Amino acid sequence: MIEISSTKIENIYKAQKAFQASHQTESLDFRIEMLKKLKSAVVQYEDRILEALWKDLHKSGEEAYLTEISILNQEIDFHIKNLKNWVKPQKVSNPVHLFPSTGRIYYEPFGVVLIIAPWNYPFQLVMNPLVGAIASGCCAILKPSESTGHIAAVMDEMIGATFDENYIALIQGDQRVGEHLLKLRFDKIFFTGSTKVGKIVMKAAAENLTPVILELGGKSPGIVDESADIDLAAKRIAWGKTVNAGQTCIAPDYLLVHHSVKEELIKKIPVYLEEMYGKDIQKSEFYARIVHEKAFDGLVELLDKSKGNIRYSGTFNREELFFHPTIVDEISPGTDSLMQQEIFGPILPVITFTNLSEAISFINSREKPLALYYFGKNKEAEEVIKGTSSGGVCINDTLMHVANHHLPFGGVGNSGFGTYHGKDSFLAFSHKRAVLNSPTWIDIPFKYAPFKYFEFIKKFL
Repeated sequence: MIEISSTKIENIYKAQKAFQASHQTESLDFRIEMLKKLKSAVVQYEDRILEALWKDLHKSGEEAYLTEISILNQEIDFHIKNLKNWVKPQKVSNPVHLFPSTGRIYYEPFGVVLIIAPWNYPFQLVMNPLVGAIASGCCAILKPSESTGHIAAVMDEMIGATFDENYIALIQGDQRVGEHLLKLRFDKIFFTGSTKVGKIVMKAAAENLTPVILELGGKSPGIVDESADIDLAAKRIAWGKTVNAGQTCIAPDYLLVHHSVKEELIKKIPVYLEEMYGKDIQKSEFYARIVHEKAFDGLVELLDKSKGNIRYSGTFNREELFFHPTIVDEISPGTDSLMQQEIFGPILPVITFTNLSEAISFINSREKPLALYYFGKNKEAEEVIKGTSSGGVCINDTLMHVANHHLPFGGVGNSGFGTYHGKDSFLAFSHKRAVLNSPTWIDIPFKYAPFKYFEFIKKFL
């Protein structure tokens, strides 16, 4: 990891402030050109990106491409295709008492923004927000995680070779570097990570009244109802829980399963896990590893403290940072260690319910999750949607809502706030500026003292 001095950080920040003030980033042609340069750089560095993700997280080339590169490429293409329409001033209706004035909304860049990314999707979660920053006409400083040093080094080289640092710069470093960055007066901060660190970011931002977008996490539940297609539910839950070895902020954290289908589901999830990764999952080239020893030890501790019944596996290998997918049944929802915090790994607790209202009440008794998954009929799915709150929802699937660029992605309550993806990424870094244009050829006197005809005017207000 390359250490950077506080002086260097401040010089980059000041240079970006000056470049933003030149208004060069606001040209539509400039924005599209920069998006194309980013896309070209991703293509050029693709092999090295995939190699680095393998070294950091043991991600297969296929999984890394699908979850890191392809999502980014699609996002860039979507912005290039639609940006011309998004940047146009938007005409709005005016109430009759403002006639003949006209109103419009102008989209202007916030300015110099800070994007702080985590280690679990260390490429995509740096670059995806960057697309929105470029599209909106901002300058950006990027802070990747120090826990995934190989991909951070590749991104550092890629960004440095593609953009001037007075426009877009990537700064590597540890907690000290992050703390120094948070002292600077950015125009917006975009943070992805844990709720605990999100509170630190928000507190630091408050010192400068800097607006923030927080993409956090939490315990995202999966509900498997009695009407669910159990084979399909088992397959999609097995996949959603083990992508990146469960180190996904929207992974199903725990399951609420109807008592009539619980045994069948628990038996079938391992079938589909072994169909994907083979009988000896540790030897699979498609199964990722835990990011580092600290995270690994945390998972072991959670499992050791749990009073539940391990129904599948529970094995692990610290030397390889390998943690086998594990199903734990018969846990106490209120006190078990697995239900006290986001697991962020391939451990899947199972809780039984007898009617859907129980599951809904249980979800509502906890913090609002980033995602919610329901397996069953559409009628009951609507009941769950109306009866709960979450950042996003999938019906009869897991994770896939993030793949639709027309859907906003973000949390609610303890799982964060603010959205991005698609047009929402453009809006995330754009200030909606209200502009009222009043003509000079007429000056209606009703607003002026001594307020003649006031009783008549009240009828229009």
